[in-house]
Amino acid sequence: MSDEPLGVSQKRGDAPAKVTGVAQYPGDKWLEGTLYAKVVFSDRPHARMLSMDTSAARSVGGVVLVLTAPDVPVNEYGLEVFDQPVLVGVNSTGRSAVPSDVSHWEADHVAIVVAESMEAAEVASKLIRIDWEDLPTVGDIDEALAGNVLVRPDINRSNNICCSYRLRKGDVSAGWDAADVEVSAEYQLPHQEHAYLQPEAAFGYMDDNNRITVEIAGQWTRSDQEQIAHALDLPLDRVRVIYPAIGGAFGGREDMSLQIVLALAVWRLSEQGIRRPVRMQWSREESIIGHHKRHRGRIHARWGATREGRVVVAEADCMLDAGAYYYTTKTVLGHLHLTVCGAYEIPNLRVNSDAVFTNAVPGGAFRGFGAPQGSFVAETQMNKLAALLGIDPVEIRRINCLGEGSIGPTGTVMPPGVSLATVIDRCAEEAHWREQLAEPPDFSPFASLPPDSRSLRRGRGFACAFKNVGFSLGFPERCEAKVVLHGSNNIDRVELFSGAADVGQGSDTVLRQMTAAAVGVPMDHVEAHFADTATSGDAGSTSASRMTFMGGNAILGACRAANARWLEGDRPAVGWFRYVPPPTDALDAIDSHGIPYFAYGFGADAVDLSVDIETGHIVVHHVVSAVDAGRAINPAMIVGQIEGGVVQGHGYAITENLQVDRARIVNPRFSTYLIPGILDVPRKVRPVVVEEADPRGPWGVRGMAEVPLIPYAPAVIAALYEATGVWFDRLPLTPDYVRAHLRAHGVGRILDGS
Repeated sequence: MSDEPLGVSQKRGDAPAKVTGVAQYPGDKWLEGTLYAKVVFSDRPHARMLSMDTSAARSVGGVVLVLTAPDVPVNEYGLEVFDQPVLVGVNSTGRSAVPSDVSHWEADHVAIVVAESMEAAEVASKLIRIDWEDLPTVGDIDEALAGNVLVRPDINRSNNICCSYRLRKGDVSAGWDAADVEVSAEYQLPHQEHAYLQPEAAFGYMDDNNRITVEIAGQWTRSDQEQIAHALDLPLDRVRVIYPAIGGAFGGREDMSLQIVLALAVWRLSEQGIRRPVRMQWSREESIIGHHKRHRGRIHARWGATREGRVVVAEADCMLDAGAYYYTTKTVLGHLHLTVCGAYEIPNLRVNSDAVFTNAVPGGAFRGFGAPQGSFVAETQMNKLAALLGIDPVEIRRINCLGEGSIGPTGTVMPPGVSLATVIDRCAEEAHWREQLAEPPDFSPFASLPPDSRSLRRGRGFACAFKNVGFSLGFPERCEAKVVLHGSNNIDRVELFSGAADVGQGSDTVLRQMTAAAVGVPMDHVEAHFADTATSGDAGSTSASRMTFMGGNAILGACRAANARWLEGDRPAVGWFRYVPPPTDALDAIDSHGIPYFAYGFGADAVDLSVDIETGHIVVHHVVSAVDAGRAINPAMIVGQIEGGVVQGHGYAITENLQVDRARIVNPRFSTYLIPGILDVPRKVRPVVVEEADPRGPWGVRGMAEVPLIPYAPAVIAALYEATGVWFDRLPLTPDYVRAHLRAHGVGRILDGS
């Protein structure tokens, strides 16, 4: 074993193909004879299908096949719970416990049209005639809690509660008796669209071994394979899933989009003797409407502290909008539940967390997985306490932050390697926290107008965060890898087989680096095969900041096994290993006591901004983002993850405003849903890579990709408060909202000419 390829910013293996445009994304796939398929949305947030007539669609020239609910053998799917029909329809003959005749969401699928051209498929899809009985729509959390309409009576016949957790630690009454001051507020958190560059696209065919093959962008090949096989009622080995180049994910590709419907089309065509490839692709509008979002929510928090700044009690009541289906709500709510009181050792806690069903877009996995919502509340509460007590925001965090041996929120000792204090100090040091800010530089929110320095205010804010590595919460974590050593006397070639999905973060390169180090060969000796269920085992999902940690441990085990066989004389020498981390406990619905996570990542952001108090426009000048990577396998990629996380956090905090009216998304376009452009992002981002080894990580590695985003929004809020003296408890900080909120608090000139 060698460390030689580690700690070096190796060039990404896929960089030349992506830069030159040679890389094949699913939307680029095409072969002679390719058919085109379109999946038809219900366009009904809540309605019962009474009848469907596809005869006109089938008669369109070029239409080869129209599939509806009766064509699905087991008409159900779901990542955590099988609770969603593959196709909404009447007269479904498939086996399923899920009622299939009700559309619970505007993007439920009702039919698949396969044709010789996309134009024919589009024309035919518009000719499908459906008779709907519209049902009352539950559009938001308040309507769900009112309970006048049940969204999912098949799951919960008494109310619209999707799932709940309760956390109790210490004695809350005694905590309030010990508190000298308190801060309380209600926070509102918005949806966020993943906005990855590549909309959903897929290419399907029967391979040479008669397997239904789907090439698509995803995050977990084995999960996709299992859900396809379940819905089609086929053995796993009849289904193959391949991930070509993936144009971003951020959790948006964890759940199904085109996987099952495309596999169904390929399979039903093959049954008719038609063995032609099939291509599907969503438009950007279909993509925004058709996949889940970051959960919107409402959280009421109340914290108490001593005059010295020690937080002695915290209470929170959390509510998330799950949408109509589970997706990953149970897990996201669990992570929110454990982060809403922050990365602090608080002796007395009461947290009630619930998610409700609505007919709005489902909430699901998104970078941070519940921690951005929870940490926004916790960090803003901490900053409010600092302001109330006159204590420096960095100092109050040093007083309260978790450390080695600390008791976490569920009453158990934190896993070893708690580095939060070090990360806080490094961030403050690199941000020159103690130095006074200069006057705000002139800027104008409008290119056509000169800047007005009288309306500019400048401020600086700080926030920190922790984030679990891996799914945890009782999930049976695992990650598999296989390594094959080739050569005679010396190892001259190494093959790595892994199911890991490189979603743009560079894991393919990093896993090759670790393989080279574990075998003790140069990196160019390693040939890797990724994300193909025909050749790789179950690596788990590329999410939850887990792949470098989990994949690296799996590679270490596989390489040790292969090296042992090499020494025994095997040529080639094969090593396979399944890494299983220390067990964790599922959240108990009563008190949540137990071990929730086996490892953590830690980070802190310092933000320097200016705001125009007359227009509400915000410019972020400088961000220092410090993140503990444990061991920087490829420093340049870590820097890229920090920069990307900050930009995505900037969109969540300031520009991205997904609007949902009566359960319908009304701005499903980038012209009205504004992701940050090059002139919107922070003017300067300073990544700070901290390397405090995690004892359980391979070579000390920690997962870090989600961490930079999590503290960004509360740091912006704190900076905005320092600039204006006004707290903001809602996101996003769009100019109209900022201006109106400042006016409501007496900040800004009165619009009467004075």
